[in-house]
Amino acid sequence: MTSPSDSPLPARPRLIATDLDGTLLHDDKSVSDRTIAALAAAEKAGIEVFFVTGRPSRWMDVVSEHVHGHGLAICANGAAVVDLHAGGELVEVRALDRETALTVVQALRDAAPGTTYAVELTTGIHYEPTYPPFHEDPGATVATAEKLLGTADQGPAAPVVKLLAHHPDLTPDVFLTLARTAVGDLATITRSSPTALLEVSGLGVSKASTLALCCAERGISSDEVVAFGDMPNDLEMLTWAGTSYAMGNAHPDVLAAASGRTATNNEDGVAVVIEEILARL
Repeated sequence: MTSPSDSPLPARPRLIATDLDGTLLHDDKSVSDRTIAALAAAEKAGIEVFFVTGRPSRWMDVVSEHVHGHGLAICANGAAVVDLHAGGELVEVRALDRETALTVVQALRDAAPGTTYAVELTTGIHYEPTYPPFHEDPGATVATAEKLLGTADQGPAAPVVKLLAHHPDLTPDVFLTLARTAVGDLATITRSSPTALLEVSGLGVSKASTLALCCAERGISSDEVVAFGDMPNDLEMLTWAGTSYAMGNAHPDVLAAASGRTATNNEDGVAVVIEEILARL
C-alpha cells in the first residue's frame, strides 16, 4: 500500500469529496471516532467536505450529523443534491427521463433476459415482484417496471432519480459491460454493489459531473479537490479530481485510475489521508 506521504497532495486543498459505503464507512456501516474527528478537523481548517454517494437521500442518516458548514451531500450517483441540515431536503434533481428509462428497461430485457428492476423516485423506491430489495419498504409499489414508469394517473409524476437493474446469474462486471453496449448513449450506467446490480442515471449524470457543478458554484477548481472511492461508480469522480485515492479494498479499475492509494475502509483510510493533509498545512 502506498503511504499518503508518497502521493502528491495539493498545497492547500479546498474540498474533500468522499464516497460512503466501502470508503468512509466501515463494513458495519459505522463512522469511526477517528474519521469523525478527521472530518471535523478538515472543516475547522477551512476545507469543505462533501459526501458523494450512490445512496438515496433517505439513507443518509448514518452521516447526516457529521456534515458541517454547507450541509450538502450528493446522492444517487449525482442525480440529487440534498441539504442534510434540512432533513434531506432536495436542493437539485437531475432526473432520468421516464421514456428513456422505459427504453433502457426494454433494451436490457432483450439483452439480458431475467433482469429485474427497481425505480428510485424522489418520493421513494418501488420495484418489481422478483426484484431483491435492499430493505423491505412498506410504502413501495410492487409492479412491473413498465407500470412503475408509466405516467401517473393524477398529477405530475415524481422525478425518477435512478433505475436499478438486477441480474441473478451474470457477474457484476459482465452485466455492466453488456448493459452499456445494449443501452449505448441513452443513459449513464454504473455499479457500486458487489452483486450484479446496475444503477442507471440520466445521460451525463455522475458523481463527477454533479460535484463539478457544486465546485464551480464555489469557485473551486478540480485541482483543489481530493477525492476518495472504491467502486466503478467513483471512477469519473476520481479521474476528475486533482488528487484521488483508491481505498485498499477498492475494485481493480479504481486502483488503476486513482492517483494514490490509502488504507481500507475498515482501517480508516480516508482519515489517514485527511490527517496527512492537515499535518502538511
